[in-house]
Amino acid sequence: MTLDVRPAVNFDDVAALVGPKKPTSNVCFCLSYRIGSKENNALRGPARADKVRDLCAQDPPPGVLAYRDAEPVGWAALHPRRETSFARNRLIPHIDDLDVWSLWCFRVRPGHRKQGVLHTLIDGAVSYARQRGAPAIEGYPVDNRGERVDQTMAYVGTKALFAQAGFTQRAETRSVLNGFPRVLMRLDLT
Repeated sequence: MTLDVRPAVNFDDVAALVGPKKPTSNVCFCLSYRIGSKENNALRGPARADKVRDLCAQDPPPGVLAYRDAEPVGWAALHPRRETSFARNRLIPHIDDLDVWSLWCFRVRPGHRKQGVLHTLIDGAVSYARQRGAPAIEGYPVDNRGERVDQTMAYVGTKALFAQAGFTQRAETRSVLNGFPRVLMRLDLT
């Protein structure tokens, strides 16, 4: 079965991957780096879903989805950095003024893990960012040095995953996740 990566314009498919099982829950919905913390904390229950529905209708949409046949099986958050909280993040540096895109959150549905979905998502995100004219794409994964990362904290990816996709480490950060330092990995697209 082949995987197809497409822009995340279908709200129901995005919700199937990053939405809460209970619509009134106040969980991530992959908004924590997308919007400011004040707005993120203020959005409750269905308002979170409404925000993501609006984001799916915008250009560019909030990320990309991997499909196996017609089923959404993977998610990657992708957006121009200037329109995310990474633009103001004090722990993750800007290495230059290039108008880069950020790639920062992954989710693969149970039953589809360890089947190359993450690699396909990264390749698809890179391809989409390139088509949209991004000069470079950055990720902010953990440098776990081969140690096990708690699955709930593995959403940012690992340095090795990004390196396999051709990204190189361009900077250290002051951000730590699950006890591991995060690094800035970049792939130039021009």
